[in-house]
Amino acid sequence: MDNTNISWTSKSDADIVAALGNFIRHHRLTQNITQQQLAKAAGLNRYTISQIEKGESVNLVSLIQLLRALDQLHVFAGFEVKEEISPLEYFKLKKNSQLRERAHNKNNLSQKEDLGW
Repeated sequence: MDNTNISWTSKSDADIVAALGNFIRHHRLTQNITQQQLAKAAGLNRYTISQIEKGESVNLVSLIQLLRALDQLHVFAGFEVKEEISPLEYFKLKKNSQLRERAHNKNNLSQKEDLGW
């Protein structure tokens, strides 16, 4: 079922919802469980499972419950945001750090030069 060549941007919303339904159906059948069993495990009713598998719209919380019941929450890994600093921000921080270091070194030198006479 893994097809990395799918162009999701060219798909309509209805096609994406249908793909979600197919994903749910595929993993339900792979695990050899009925719609009723999945509904019970997910805390939903069987009619909801049926509608989703037919490509009907799905509530986000229901989708999460289904994926959790099917042990497929890993699909959300692509949504994880990793905080990264932009190259420009890194440069600014580095420059400020160097300026502070120079000022600190300058203060230390002037203190060493002052012999207290």
